[in-house]
Amino acid sequence: MPKIQKGIDFMELKDTIEMMQSADYKERFKAEYYQLKIRLEKLYEMLVRYDAGTLGFSPDCSIQLLKDQLNIMRDYLYALQVRAEIEGIEL
Repeated sequence: MPKIQKGIDFMELKDTIEMMQSADYKERFKAEYYQLKIRLEKLYEMLVRYDAGTLGFSPDCSIQLLKDQLNIMRDYLYALQVRAEIEGIEL
């Protein structure tokens, strides 16, 4: 999975708080996108560490459930990217 683009790879969830509180829906949309992208990447990296045997803990739920969640998050991210393209929102 590619890293978060355009310098967002250094962004943390806390960095999106102000955007989420904006009156501008485009800023709230961007925050939603960034939050999802950050969470998706963290889950992906966790699953890579699990498969490599370097995770350091055992998840309480099944790995298959986490992989299902990852796929749903990817679909959601894709939908947000298409919507951003249609609505002229630069991510």
